Amino acid sequence: MSRIGKQPIPIPSGVEVKIGNDVVEVKGPKGALTTPVCSVLSYEVTDGKVVITRLDETRQTRAQHGLRRTLLANCIEGVSKGFSKTLEVVGVGYKVAVKGDVVDLSVGYSHPVLIDLPAGISAKAEGNKLTISGVDKELVGEVAAQMRRVRKPEPYKGKGIKYDNEQIRRKAGKSGGKK
Repeated sequence: MSRIGKQPIPIPSGVEVKIGNDVVEVKGPKGALTTPVCSVLSYEVTDGKVVITRLDETRQTRAQHGLRRTLLANCIEGVSKGFSKTLEVVGVGYKVAVKGDVVDLSVGYSHPVLIDLPAGISAKAEGNKLTISGVDKELVGEVAAQMRRVRKPEPYKGKGIKYDNEQIRRKAGKSGGKK
C-alpha cells in the first residue's frame, strides 16, 4: 500500500466532511473547499477520521491513492488552520503595498506592477515582507509564485522578490581587469 495513502486523516473539531458521488465537501471555521472523488478509491468517515482505501491494485489506482489522500488532507488543514506564504522584497527602493484586493509592487520598473488577488486570498504587507494567506494551498502557492515572477531574485546582488526561507546562491561578479 501507499505509505501516505494508508494513513487516516484526522478531522479536527469544527470541521465537517461530506462525501458525495463526485466531490468531497469540507467545511470549517475558515471556509469551505471541495476536492474531486476518484472512482477507483473508497472514502469512509469513521471515528473522526477519513480513511481512503483502494478498490483494486492497478498502477493508476496506486498512483491516485497517495495523491487523493494528500489533496483531502490539504483541504481539511486549509479550512481549519489556513495556509500562508511569506515573500520578501529585497532591493534599494523596492516597495510593496496592499490596497484592498490589489497588491502594488514597485520593484525597479518604470511603472508599478499591480496584481489583483483572487477570491479567497488575502495579503498583508509589513515593511519589505508580504504575507499571502488563504484556505486553498494550491491557490496560495500560485499567487505567491506569480508575484515572485514579477522580479525573480538575481544572483549577483540578491535583489528581487524571494520566499522568506529561500536561499539565493550568490555569484562572484567580474574580478580583476584586463591586462
